[in-house]
Amino acid sequence: MQIRKAVITAAGRGARQYPASDTVQKAMLPLVDRDGLTKPLLQIIAEEAIDSGIEEICVVSAPGDEARYRSQFRSIVEHLRSAFRGVSWAEEQIRKVGELDSRIRFVEQHEPEGYGHAVWCAREFIGNHPFLLLLGDHLYISRESRRCARQLIELASSESCAVSAVQATREHLIHQYGTLTGRRLHDRTDAYQIDEIVEKPNPTLAELRLQVPGLRAGYYLCFFGMHVLTPTIFELLDDLVRQGDREGDQIQLTPALNSLADREKYLALETVGSRHNLGIKFGYVEAQIALALSGADRDRVLTMLVESVAREQTADRRSP
Repeated sequence: MQIRKAVITAAGRGARQYPASDTVQKAMLPLVDRDGLTKPLLQIIAEEAIDSGIEEICVVSAPGDEARYRSQFRSIVEHLRSAFRGVSWAEEQIRKVGELDSRIRFVEQHEPEGYGHAVWCAREFIGNHPFLLLLGDHLYISRESRRCARQLIELASSESCAVSAVQATREHLIHQYGTLTGRRLHDRTDAYQIDEIVEKPNPTLAELRLQVPGLRAGYYLCFFGMHVLTPTIFELLDDLVRQGDREGDQIQLTPALNSLADREKYLALETVGSRHNLGIKFGYVEAQIALALSGADRDRVLTMLVESVAREQTADRRSP
C-alpha cells in the first residue's frame, strides 16, 4: 500500500486565537520551526507530510480561503526576495514556500459541519487511494530520526491497512481526545488492533470500557491527530452524510472510524513523539516551546527558560 496523498483539515476559524485569527487564518500564524526559520503553521504541518513521502496535499478550508492562502504564500516569497536577496536561509525558505504552493490543492467546506464532514469534503481529491490525515491545529514532534507521519506510513504500508497514531495520555486529559481500546499485537509492543473508539470520554466511562492491558495505571490510548486511512472511510462518511447522522449538529469522524474497525483491519500505533494541540488554552505557547526545545537552538532556549524560572522564583520570595 503506497500513501502519496495527504489531507489537512483547516476550515476552522480558530476562535481561541482571536483576535489574531480574525485577520489571518490560524493555519498561517507564525512559529519558529526546529531549523530556526519562522514559518506559517500550515507549512510546518505540510513539511511533516512531505518529508514522510507525501507528494500531493489537500487542504480543507473555509469558503474563499484559497485566495487568501495563495496571496500570503506569494507575499512571503516577494518580501524575502526583496529584503534578503542572496541570503542562504531566505533562499531556502523561498524554495520551501514555492514547493508548498505547488503541491497544495484546496477544497472548501462550505459550512462548519464537523470533522468527519471536513474529511468527507476531500473525497474527490483522494479518489480510491489510501491517504494521510493531519489536523491543521496540531503539531507533531518526533523523538527519533523518522517523522511521526513516516512512522505511521511505514506501518500502514507494511500491514496494508488503516493506522491511527496514538499517545498514552493521563486520565485528566482524555476529555480532549478520541480515546480507544484494543489488543496489543503479539509481535509489536507499540501497535494495537483497535476494538472501540469513544470521542472525548469522561474518566468513569474510560475506566469501564477503554482500559488497555499493559498501559500504566491512569493512562489511556488517545488519538495523536494523525491517521492513515483507506478509501473505505469515504463510504462510511457518505452514509453519515446521507442519513444526517450527527452529534450536536456535526458529522463526526469517530462513528466512521468505529465502523471501519468493524469492517476491516485497523491498527493503532504508539508514535515515538509528541502532539501539541494549538486549539487549547496556551497550546500555541506550548507548541512553540516544544519546537524550540527540539530544534537547533535547544541549549540556548533551555538556558533562557531556566533563568526565567529562577528570576520568577526569586521575585516571589522577595514579595511581601
